[in-house]
Amino acid sequence: MPSAAQPTSHSYFSQRLRLHYLDWGNTSAPHMLLVHGSQDHAHAWDWFAGKFAKSHHVLVPDLRGHGDSEWVRGSSYHHADYVYDIDQLVRQRALAPLVVVSHSMGGTLASLYAGVFPENVRALVIIEGVGLWPGWSDSARPPAERLRDWIDNTRKLASRVPRRYPTWDQAYQRMLEVNAHLSAEHTRHLAQHGSNQNEDGSFSWKYDNYTHAWPPYRVPEQDMVGLWQRITCPVLLINGTEGYPHRIGQDGTLAHFRDAEVVDVPGAGHWAHHDRFDDVVTAVRAFLDRVPGGG
Repeated sequence: MPSAAQPTSHSYFSQRLRLHYLDWGNTSAPHMLLVHGSQDHAHAWDWFAGKFAKSHHVLVPDLRGHGDSEWVRGSSYHHADYVYDIDQLVRQRALAPLVVVSHSMGGTLASLYAGVFPENVRALVIIEGVGLWPGWSDSARPPAERLRDWIDNTRKLASRVPRRYPTWDQAYQRMLEVNAHLSAEHTRHLAQHGSNQNEDGSFSWKYDNYTHAWPPYRVPEQDMVGLWQRITCPVLLINGTEGYPHRIGQDGTLAHFRDAEVVDVPGAGHWAHHDRFDDVVTAVRAFLDRVPGGG
């Protein structure tokens, strides 16, 4: 079960969007920001946040288009916009310098943020971070071809109807099917906080279908590497031995960081902080204990 401590819900504004975040209290402690991945939500961190709420002031945003944050209308979900949102929260709540712990796409965003604002990040943890897979920037393809593909794929999303599950239990069972490493307890909690009941009584996931869209131009590979090289804080890269391919810390990407180490978690998939929770918490605690000045 998540910690007995419970967060409070808050909102802030970024590019005119009302975005939601959880605050676990303990405001006089060192600040920690937890950043979730694509099609996920802030409550995915509840177990983890509960473990660090006594030693840190933990905040957990719902990224735009996710959880209880507003959806974007008329624009793609670009990495740069997510990074802007993160900076808005850090600035508005005066959180810098802080510890950032991130997962999946959130790991990519956290690494970009730490490269743009290295002075703001005291320590960075990336769990199964996604970035620089083969063809990441797709720069070899003619621009007209890339733009046409983007237009075609975005237009297809317009006709994509969010799936409706007749009962909440069916939504829960669906999540259980696609996340083989998750326990029933974790799945139930994630499904409960990740779904809404529709007017007809059915259930759908909270995230915007357009979060499946990719912008026509991603952050160029050379820019991504350049930003990683600007990160000055210690970095911990946690990957599951059964996780996704081409994660940050693999395929030579470790060399782009000044001060980084990799921990491979046996038996963990992409959601390593759920699959092997105790192992990940132990690794993060040990890492933060080694951070100059303490985590």
